[in-house]
Amino acid sequence: QVQVVESGGGSVQPGGSLRLSCAASGSNFRLYFMGWYRQAPGKRRELVATINSSGSTSYADSVKGLFTISRDNAKNTVYLQMNGLKPEDTAVYYCKANWEVREYWGQGTQVTVSS
Repeated sequence: QVQVVESGGGSVQPGGSLRLSCAASGSNFRLYFMGWYRQAPGKRRELVATINSSGSTSYADSVKGLFTISRDNAKNTVYLQMNGLKPEDTAVYYCKANWEVREYWGQGTQVTVSS
């Protein structure tokens, strides 16, 4: 069983920045495929960014050039640096770990972008 815990959410003004953290348990963390997702009120959960065990990344078109996903295997942690935040980025952000054909979700962290 992999435990996933997100942190770092909060409220920020448009144009601001936040860094989300996702800590996942397990001695094989370096092999996990990790992803950030978000769900806005009344909308479906959507993929934001992913990073594989080799460090290759992918992003939703809506966040390319603004958000950066990274990982620190020594700390069993994945980060999502979010710059240039917009009101439409307001959502609950979830982290997911994929390991051995199973997926593990965190509880989510709220990000609110408002003036």
